[in-house]
Amino acid sequence: MVYGIHSIENIIIMKLVFKILCLVTFFGLAAPSNAQIKIDLKKKIENKINQRLNQKADKAIDKSLDAVEEGVKGDPSKDSPSDKAADAPKSETPSSGNQPGDEGKSSLQIYSKNDFIPGDKIIFYDDFSQDAVGDFPALWNTNGSAEVVTTNIFPGNWMKFNGLESIWTDELFSLPDNYTVEFDVIPLKDKEGNMPGFMMRLMQADNVKAWDPGTTPGKGGFQFHTDYGMPFYSTWLYGTECEKMNIDGHKDDEMYKQKAEQKYHIALWVQKSRLRLYQNDNKVLDLPKAFPAGCVKPDRIRFEQGAAMVSNIRIAAGAPDIRNKLLTKGKLITYGIYFDTNKDVVKPESYGTLKEIAAILNEVPDIKVQITGHTDSDGQDAANLDLSKRRAASVKNELVKTFNVKGDRLVTDGKGESQPVAPNDTPVNKALNRRVEFVKLK
Repeated sequence: MVYGIHSIENIIIMKLVFKILCLVTFFGLAAPSNAQIKIDLKKKIENKINQRLNQKADKAIDKSLDAVEEGVKGDPSKDSPSDKAADAPKSETPSSGNQPGDEGKSSLQIYSKNDFIPGDKIIFYDDFSQDAVGDFPALWNTNGSAEVVTTNIFPGNWMKFNGLESIWTDELFSLPDNYTVEFDVIPLKDKEGNMPGFMMRLMQADNVKAWDPGTTPGKGGFQFHTDYGMPFYSTWLYGTECEKMNIDGHKDDEMYKQKAEQKYHIALWVQKSRLRLYQNDNKVLDLPKAFPAGCVKPDRIRFEQGAAMVSNIRIAAGAPDIRNKLLTKGKLITYGIYFDTNKDVVKPESYGTLKEIAAILNEVPDIKVQITGHTDSDGQDAANLDLSKRRAASVKNELVKTFNVKGDRLVTDGKGESQPVAPNDTPVNKALNRRVEFVKLK
Protein backbone atom coordinates (compact mmCIF):
# COMPACT_ATOMS: atom_id res chain seq x y z
CA MET A 1 0.00 0.00 0.00
CA VAL A 2 1.29 3.48 -0.98
CA TYR A 3 0.37 6.25 1.46
CA GLY A 4 -0.22 9.82 0.28
CA ILE A 5 2.43 12.33 1.22
CA HIS A 6 0.06 14.32 3.44
CA SER A 7 -0.90 11.18 5.38
CA ILE A 8 2.74 10.43 6.00
CA GLU A 9 3.33 13.98 7.19
CA ASN A 10 0.48 13.75 9.70
CA ILE A 11 1.72 10.48 11.14
CA ILE A 12 5.26 11.78 11.44
CA ILE A 13 4.15 15.03 13.05
CA MET A 14 2.04 13.23 15.65
CA LYS A 15 4.96 11.05 16.66
CA LEU A 16 7.41 13.93 16.64
CA VAL A 17 5.16 16.13 18.81
CA PHE A 18 5.15 13.48 21.53
CA LYS A 19 8.94 13.14 21.37
CA ILE A 20 9.41 16.90 21.27
CA LEU A 21 7.35 17.30 24.43
CA CYS A 22 9.57 14.75 26.10
CA LEU A 23 12.66 16.62 24.94
CA VAL A 24 11.31 19.94 26.15
CA THR A 25 10.52 18.41 29.54
CA PHE A 26 13.97 16.84 29.71
CA PHE A 27 15.83 20.04 28.89
CA GLY A 28 13.58 22.11 31.05
CA LEU A 29 14.00 19.90 34.12
CA ALA A 30 17.46 18.47 33.67
CA ALA A 31 19.42 21.55 32.63
CA PRO A 32 20.90 23.41 35.59
CA SER A 33 19.86 27.04 35.97
CA ASN A 34 23.45 28.30 35.81
CA ALA A 35 24.41 26.25 32.66
CA GLN A 36 26.67 28.14 30.25
CA ILE A 37 25.71 26.01 27.20
CA LYS A 38 22.95 27.67 25.19
CA ILE A 39 20.86 25.50 22.90
CA ASP A 40 18.45 26.93 20.33
CA LEU A 41 16.02 24.09 20.94
CA LYS A 42 13.24 25.57 18.80
CA LYS A 43 15.52 25.91 15.79
CA LYS A 44 16.92 22.41 16.20
CA ILE A 45 13.43 20.92 16.39
CA GLU A 46 12.29 22.82 13.30
CA ASN A 47 15.33 21.67 11.30
CA LYS A 48 14.91 18.09 12.42
CA ILE A 49 11.21 18.05 11.51
CA ASN A 50 11.95 19.45 8.02
CA GLN A 51 14.72 16.95 7.50
CA ARG A 52 12.56 13.98 8.51
CA LEU A 53 9.59 15.17 6.44
CA ASN A 54 11.76 15.61 3.33
CA GLN A 55 13.23 12.14 3.72
CA LYS A 56 9.83 10.53 4.13
CA ALA A 57 8.39 12.51 1.22
CA ASP A 58 11.27 11.45 -1.03
CA LYS A 59 10.64 7.81 -0.19
CA ALA A 60 6.94 8.14 -0.92
CA ILE A 61 7.62 9.83 -4.26
CA ASP A 62 10.15 7.16 -5.22
CA LYS A 63 7.69 4.42 -4.35
CA SER A 64 4.96 6.06 -6.44
CA LEU A 65 7.31 6.53 -9.41
CA ASP A 66 8.40 2.90 -9.17
CA ALA A 67 4.77 1.86 -9.42
CA VAL A 68 4.29 4.04 -12.49
CA GLU A 69 7.40 2.59 -14.16
CA GLU A 70 6.23 -0.95 -13.48
CA GLY A 71 2.91 -0.13 -15.12
CA VAL A 72 4.66 1.22 -18.22
CA LYS A 73 6.86 -1.88 -18.47
CA GLY A 74 3.79 -4.09 -18.36
CA ASP A 75 1.93 -2.13 -21.06
CA PRO A 76 2.24 -4.03 -24.36
CA SER A 77 1.32 -0.87 -26.28
CA LYS A 78 4.63 0.69 -25.31
CA ASP A 79 7.85 0.15 -27.28
CA SER A 80 9.78 -2.88 -26.13
CA PRO A 81 13.45 -2.49 -25.16
CA SER A 82 14.44 -4.27 -28.38
CA ASP A 83 12.41 -1.79 -30.45
CA LYS A 84 14.09 1.13 -28.74
CA ALA A 85 17.51 -0.38 -29.38
CA ALA A 86 16.67 -0.84 -33.03
CA ASP A 87 15.62 2.80 -33.31
CA ALA A 88 18.86 4.10 -31.75
CA PRO A 89 21.31 5.75 -34.20
CA LYS A 90 23.66 3.03 -35.41
CA SER A 91 26.61 5.40 -35.59
CA GLU A 92 26.24 6.39 -31.97
CA THR A 93 27.27 3.77 -29.47
CA PRO A 94 26.22 3.95 -25.82
CA SER A 95 29.13 4.64 -23.52
CA SER A 96 27.16 3.42 -20.52
CA GLY A 97 24.24 1.05 -20.37
CA ASN A 98 22.95 -2.13 -18.76
CA GLN A 99 25.72 -4.38 -17.57
CA PRO A 100 25.53 -8.17 -17.22
CA GLY A 101 23.24 -8.99 -14.32
CA ASP A 102 21.27 -5.77 -14.71
CA GLU A 103 18.46 -7.29 -16.77
CA GLY A 104 15.15 -5.61 -16.04
CA LYS A 105 16.76 -2.41 -14.77
CA SER A 106 16.56 0.82 -16.73
CA SER A 107 19.63 3.02 -17.13
CA LEU A 108 20.57 6.23 -18.84
CA GLN A 109 22.12 5.73 -22.27
CA ILE A 110 24.76 8.32 -23.18
CA TYR A 111 25.86 8.48 -26.81
CA SER A 112 29.28 9.71 -27.86
CA LYS A 113 29.80 11.72 -31.04
CA ASN A 114 33.59 11.78 -30.95
CA ASP A 115 34.69 11.28 -34.54
CA PHE A 116 38.31 12.36 -34.03
CA ILE A 117 40.94 10.35 -35.91
CA PRO A 118 44.54 11.57 -35.48
CA GLY A 119 46.97 11.95 -38.35
CA ASP A 120 49.32 9.03 -38.87
CA LYS A 121 52.46 10.91 -39.99
CA ILE A 122 54.04 12.53 -36.96
CA ILE A 123 55.44 16.02 -37.60
CA PHE A 124 56.22 16.98 -34.00
CA TYR A 125 56.06 15.21 -30.65
CA ASP A 126 57.28 16.25 -27.22
CA ASP A 127 56.68 14.61 -23.86
CA PHE A 128 59.73 16.36 -22.34
CA SER A 129 61.34 13.02 -21.57
CA GLN A 130 64.63 14.27 -23.03
CA ASP A 131 64.67 17.29 -20.68
CA ALA A 132 66.04 17.39 -17.15
CA VAL A 133 63.54 18.20 -14.41
CA GLY A 134 63.87 21.87 -13.49
CA ASP A 135 65.18 22.92 -16.91
CA PHE A 136 63.43 24.90 -19.62
CA PRO A 137 62.46 22.43 -22.42
CA ALA A 138 64.89 22.26 -25.32
CA LEU A 139 62.38 22.41 -28.21
CA TRP A 140 60.66 25.57 -27.00
CA ASN A 141 61.27 29.29 -26.55
CA THR A 142 59.79 31.90 -24.21
CA ASN A 143 59.65 35.57 -23.30
CA GLY A 144 59.25 34.57 -19.66
CA SER A 145 59.81 31.21 -17.99
CA ALA A 146 58.66 27.62 -17.75
CA GLU A 147 60.18 24.46 -16.33
CA VAL A 148 59.96 20.71 -16.67
CA VAL A 149 58.39 19.05 -13.63
CA THR A 150 57.03 15.71 -12.46
CA THR A 151 54.05 14.97 -10.22
CA ASN A 152 53.10 12.26 -7.74
CA ILE A 153 49.82 11.55 -9.58
CA PHE A 154 50.35 11.92 -13.32
CA PRO A 155 53.31 10.00 -14.80
CA GLY A 156 55.94 11.45 -17.10
CA ASN A 157 57.46 14.90 -17.48
CA TRP A 158 55.37 18.06 -17.82
CA MET A 159 56.07 21.64 -18.87
CA LYS A 160 54.73 23.94 -16.16
CA PHE A 161 54.04 27.65 -16.69
CA ASN A 162 52.40 30.25 -14.46
CA GLY A 163 51.92 33.86 -15.51
CA LEU A 164 51.32 36.03 -18.56
CA GLU A 165 54.41 34.99 -20.52
CA SER A 166 54.31 32.93 -23.72
CA ILE A 167 55.98 29.61 -24.51
CA TRP A 168 56.13 28.59 -28.17
CA THR A 169 57.64 25.90 -30.38
CA ASP A 170 61.09 26.96 -31.49
CA GLU A 171 60.54 25.26 -34.83
CA LEU A 172 58.11 26.48 -37.50
CA PHE A 173 56.00 23.72 -39.03
CA SER A 174 55.06 23.19 -42.65
CA LEU A 175 51.53 21.92 -42.17
CA PRO A 176 49.39 20.32 -44.91
CA ASP A 177 45.70 20.95 -45.49
CA ASN A 178 44.77 18.11 -43.16
CA TYR A 179 46.47 17.71 -39.78
CA THR A 180 45.82 17.16 -36.08
CA VAL A 181 47.21 18.78 -32.93
CA GLU A 182 46.92 17.05 -29.54
CA PHE A 183 48.15 17.68 -26.02
CA ASP A 184 47.42 16.77 -22.41
CA VAL A 185 46.89 19.64 -20.00
CA ILE A 186 46.46 19.93 -16.23
CA PRO A 187 45.07 23.32 -15.11
CA LEU A 188 46.65 24.61 -11.90
CA LYS A 189 45.73 27.08 -9.20
CA ASP A 190 47.64 30.35 -8.97
CA LYS A 191 49.28 31.78 -5.86
CA GLU A 192 45.94 33.14 -4.64
CA GLY A 193 44.29 29.73 -4.89
CA ASN A 194 42.26 30.58 -8.00
CA MET A 195 42.29 28.67 -11.29
CA PRO A 196 43.00 31.24 -14.04
CA GLY A 197 43.02 28.64 -16.82
CA PHE A 198 45.38 28.79 -19.80
CA MET A 199 45.54 29.78 -23.46
CA MET A 200 46.66 27.73 -26.46
CA ARG A 201 47.24 29.36 -29.86
CA LEU A 202 47.53 27.74 -33.27
CA MET A 203 49.01 30.61 -35.23
CA GLN A 204 51.09 31.83 -38.14
CA ALA A 205 54.26 33.40 -36.76
CA ASP A 206 55.77 36.64 -37.97
CA ASN A 207 59.14 36.14 -36.29
CA VAL A 208 60.89 32.80 -36.67
CA LYS A 209 62.93 32.88 -33.47
CA ALA A 210 61.41 35.77 -31.56
CA TRP A 211 58.25 36.56 -29.63
CA ASP A 212 55.27 37.89 -31.58
CA PRO A 213 53.77 40.45 -29.16
CA GLY A 214 50.23 41.70 -28.73
CA THR A 215 46.78 40.21 -28.17
CA THR A 216 46.58 39.29 -31.88
CA PRO A 217 50.16 38.15 -32.55
CA GLY A 218 51.87 37.13 -35.77
CA LYS A 219 49.90 36.90 -39.01
CA GLY A 220 46.74 35.43 -37.54
CA GLY A 221 45.44 32.21 -36.02
CA PHE A 222 43.04 30.45 -33.65
CA GLN A 223 43.08 30.53 -29.86
CA PHE A 224 41.44 28.30 -27.29
CA HIS A 225 41.47 29.43 -23.68
CA THR A 226 39.72 28.67 -20.43
CA ASP A 227 38.58 31.41 -18.09
CA TYR A 228 38.34 29.82 -14.65
CA GLY A 229 37.57 26.54 -16.37
CA MET A 230 35.05 27.76 -18.97
CA PRO A 231 36.17 27.27 -22.62
CA PHE A 232 36.42 30.29 -24.95
CA TYR A 233 37.64 30.50 -28.55
CA SER A 234 38.34 33.11 -31.23
CA THR A 235 40.23 33.71 -34.46
CA TRP A 236 42.19 36.77 -35.50
CA LEU A 237 42.60 37.26 -39.24
CA TYR A 238 44.22 40.18 -41.02
CA GLY A 239 43.18 41.97 -44.20
CA THR A 240 39.99 43.72 -45.21
CA GLU A 241 38.15 40.62 -46.37
CA CYS A 242 39.61 38.18 -43.85
CA GLU A 243 38.82 40.37 -40.83
CA LYS A 244 35.12 40.10 -41.69
CA MET A 245 35.31 36.35 -41.07
CA ASN A 246 36.76 36.54 -37.55
CA ILE A 247 34.76 34.45 -35.07
CA ASP A 248 34.60 34.13 -31.30
CA GLY A 249 32.45 32.46 -28.68
CA HIS A 250 32.38 30.25 -25.63
CA LYS A 251 30.82 27.04 -24.31
CA ASP A 252 28.89 27.55 -21.11
CA ASP A 253 27.82 23.93 -20.71
CA GLU A 254 28.96 22.65 -17.33
CA MET A 255 30.17 19.38 -18.88
CA TYR A 256 32.98 21.25 -20.67
CA LYS A 257 34.17 23.19 -17.63
CA GLN A 258 37.68 22.24 -16.54
CA LYS A 259 38.72 21.75 -12.93
CA ALA A 260 42.05 22.32 -11.27
CA GLU A 261 44.57 19.47 -11.04
CA GLN A 262 42.67 17.19 -13.41
CA LYS A 263 44.09 15.97 -16.72
CA TYR A 264 42.37 16.79 -20.01
CA HIS A 265 43.19 15.60 -23.50
CA ILE A 266 42.70 18.39 -26.05
CA ALA A 267 42.66 17.57 -29.77
CA LEU A 268 42.28 19.85 -32.79
CA TRP A 269 41.51 18.49 -36.25
CA VAL A 270 42.09 20.89 -39.15
CA GLN A 271 40.76 20.08 -42.62
CA LYS A 272 41.51 23.07 -44.85
CA SER A 273 39.23 25.81 -43.47
CA ARG A 274 37.40 23.56 -40.98
CA LEU A 275 38.53 23.15 -37.37
CA ARG A 276 37.11 20.73 -34.83
CA LEU A 277 38.18 20.73 -31.18
CA TYR A 278 37.70 17.89 -28.71
CA GLN A 279 38.11 17.69 -24.94
CA ASN A 280 38.57 14.12 -23.77
CA ASP A 281 35.83 12.22 -25.65
CA ASN A 282 33.57 15.26 -26.24
CA LYS A 283 33.46 17.38 -29.37
CA VAL A 284 33.48 20.96 -28.09
CA LEU A 285 33.74 22.95 -31.35
CA ASP A 286 33.11 22.40 -35.06
CA LEU A 287 33.97 25.57 -36.97
CA PRO A 288 33.61 25.23 -40.77
CA LYS A 289 35.37 28.54 -41.59
CA ALA A 290 37.99 28.93 -38.89
CA PHE A 291 40.82 29.25 -41.45
CA PRO A 292 39.38 30.73 -44.67
CA ALA A 293 41.52 30.09 -47.77
CA GLY A 294 44.23 32.70 -48.22
CA CYS A 295 43.77 34.28 -44.80
CA VAL A 296 46.13 32.36 -42.51
CA LYS A 297 48.34 29.26 -42.58
CA PRO A 298 49.34 28.22 -39.03
CA ASP A 299 52.92 27.10 -38.44
CA ARG A 300 53.38 27.29 -34.65
CA ILE A 301 51.66 26.42 -31.38
CA ARG A 302 51.95 28.59 -28.30
CA PHE A 303 50.87 28.38 -24.64
CA GLU A 304 50.41 31.42 -22.41
CA GLN A 305 48.40 33.46 -19.90
CA GLY A 306 47.58 31.17 -17.04
CA ALA A 307 48.74 28.35 -14.85
CA ALA A 308 48.94 24.83 -16.25
CA MET A 309 51.12 21.84 -17.07
CA VAL A 310 51.18 20.39 -20.59
CA SER A 311 52.71 17.26 -22.11
CA ASN A 312 52.34 14.66 -24.89
CA ILE A 313 52.13 17.39 -27.53
CA ARG A 314 51.64 15.74 -30.91
CA ILE A 315 51.21 17.24 -34.39
CA ALA A 316 50.52 14.79 -37.20
CA ALA A 317 49.59 15.04 -40.86
CA GLY A 318 47.10 13.20 -42.98
CA ALA A 319 43.64 11.73 -42.91
CA PRO A 320 44.43 8.04 -42.45
CA ASP A 321 42.97 5.90 -45.23
CA ILE A 322 41.99 3.13 -42.85
CA ARG A 323 39.88 1.20 -45.35
CA ASN A 324 42.54 1.04 -48.07
CA LYS A 325 45.33 0.13 -45.68
CA LEU A 326 43.39 -2.62 -43.96
CA LEU A 327 41.51 -4.18 -46.88
CA THR A 328 43.81 -3.56 -49.84
CA LYS A 329 47.29 -3.40 -48.35
CA GLY A 330 46.36 -5.80 -45.56
CA LYS A 331 48.07 -3.86 -42.76
CA LEU A 332 46.98 -0.85 -40.74
CA ILE A 333 49.27 0.91 -38.27
CA THR A 334 47.30 3.22 -36.02
CA TYR A 335 48.32 5.79 -33.42
CA GLY A 336 44.73 6.70 -32.63
CA ILE A 337 44.18 4.14 -29.87
CA TYR A 338 45.23 5.66 -26.57
CA PHE A 339 46.40 4.25 -23.25
CA ASP A 340 47.80 5.86 -20.13
CA THR A 341 51.45 5.14 -19.37
CA ASN A 342 51.92 1.50 -18.35
CA LYS A 343 48.16 0.89 -18.51
CA ASP A 344 46.10 -1.38 -20.77
CA VAL A 345 42.72 0.36 -20.52
CA VAL A 346 41.60 1.90 -23.84
CA LYS A 347 40.92 5.62 -23.31
CA PRO A 348 37.64 7.23 -24.46
CA GLU A 349 39.38 9.46 -27.02
CA SER A 350 40.11 6.29 -29.02
CA TYR A 351 36.42 6.12 -29.96
CA GLY A 352 36.70 7.72 -33.41
CA THR A 353 39.47 5.39 -34.59
CA LEU A 354 37.83 2.26 -33.18
CA LYS A 355 34.46 3.20 -34.70
CA GLU A 356 36.05 3.54 -38.16
CA ILE A 357 37.84 0.19 -37.89
CA ALA A 358 34.73 -1.54 -36.59
CA ALA A 359 32.60 -0.17 -39.44
CA ILE A 360 34.98 -1.72 -41.97
CA LEU A 361 35.09 -5.07 -40.17
CA ASN A 362 31.32 -5.21 -39.89
CA GLU A 363 30.88 -4.36 -43.57
CA VAL A 364 33.27 -7.12 -44.64
CA PRO A 365 32.34 -10.00 -42.31
CA ASP A 366 34.42 -12.71 -44.00
CA ILE A 367 37.88 -11.44 -43.00
CA LYS A 368 39.83 -12.13 -39.83
CA VAL A 369 42.29 -9.70 -38.29
CA GLN A 370 45.24 -9.98 -35.94
CA ILE A 371 45.65 -7.13 -33.47
CA THR A 372 49.22 -6.61 -32.27
CA GLY A 373 50.42 -4.20 -29.61
CA HIS A 374 53.86 -2.54 -29.67
CA THR A 375 55.75 -0.40 -27.14
CA ASP A 376 58.88 1.72 -27.06
CA SER A 377 62.01 0.53 -25.26
CA ASP A 378 61.48 2.35 -21.96
CA GLY A 379 61.21 -0.11 -19.09
CA GLN A 380 61.97 -3.83 -18.82
CA ASP A 381 61.63 -6.09 -21.87
CA ALA A 382 59.36 -8.60 -20.13
CA ALA A 383 57.08 -5.88 -18.76
CA ASN A 384 56.78 -4.25 -22.18
CA LEU A 385 55.94 -7.59 -23.80
CA ASP A 386 53.22 -8.28 -21.24
CA LEU A 387 51.85 -4.75 -21.58
CA SER A 388 51.65 -4.98 -25.37
CA LYS A 389 49.72 -8.25 -25.17
CA ARG A 390 47.25 -6.84 -22.64
CA ARG A 391 46.70 -3.73 -24.74
CA ALA A 392 45.93 -5.79 -27.84
CA ALA A 393 43.43 -7.84 -25.81
CA SER A 394 41.80 -4.62 -24.57
CA VAL A 395 41.41 -3.35 -28.13
CA LYS A 396 39.70 -6.60 -29.12
CA ASN A 397 37.42 -6.36 -26.10
CA GLU A 398 36.33 -2.82 -27.04
CA LEU A 399 35.62 -3.80 -30.65
CA VAL A 400 33.49 -6.73 -29.47
CA LYS A 401 31.73 -5.07 -26.54
CA THR A 402 31.17 -1.58 -27.90
CA PHE A 403 30.99 -2.07 -31.66
CA ASN A 404 29.60 -5.61 -31.95
CA VAL A 405 32.47 -7.07 -33.96
CA LYS A 406 32.42 -10.87 -33.64
CA GLY A 407 35.20 -11.97 -31.32
CA ASP A 408 36.08 -15.11 -33.30
CA ARG A 409 37.29 -12.89 -36.14
CA LEU A 410 39.93 -11.22 -33.96
CA VAL A 411 43.15 -12.70 -32.62
CA THR A 412 45.59 -10.76 -30.49
CA ASP A 413 49.31 -10.67 -29.87
CA GLY A 414 51.97 -8.37 -28.45
CA LYS A 415 55.56 -7.80 -29.47
CA GLY A 416 56.65 -5.37 -26.79
CA GLU A 417 59.70 -3.41 -27.92
CA SER A 418 61.06 -6.15 -30.21
CA GLN A 419 59.84 -4.72 -33.55
CA PRO A 420 60.55 -0.97 -33.59
CA VAL A 421 59.80 1.07 -36.71
CA ALA A 422 62.27 3.77 -35.62
CA PRO A 423 65.23 4.08 -33.25
CA ASN A 424 64.19 4.63 -29.63
CA ASP A 425 66.33 7.75 -29.36
CA THR A 426 63.93 10.72 -29.47
CA PRO A 427 60.39 11.44 -28.25
CA VAL A 428 59.16 11.44 -31.88
CA ASN A 429 60.68 8.05 -32.64
CA LYS A 430 59.44 6.53 -29.39
CA ALA A 431 55.95 7.78 -30.25
CA LEU A 432 56.23 6.01 -33.61
CA ASN A 433 57.05 2.75 -31.86
CA ARG A 434 54.05 2.96 -29.51
CA ARG A 435 51.39 1.67 -31.85
CA VAL A 436 48.67 -0.88 -32.54
CA GLU A 437 48.75 -2.86 -35.77
CA PHE A 438 45.88 -4.59 -37.55
CA VAL A 439 46.89 -7.28 -40.05
CA LYS A 440 44.38 -9.02 -42.32
CA LEU A 441 44.72 -12.79 -42.05
CA LYS A 442 44.44 -14.89 -45.19
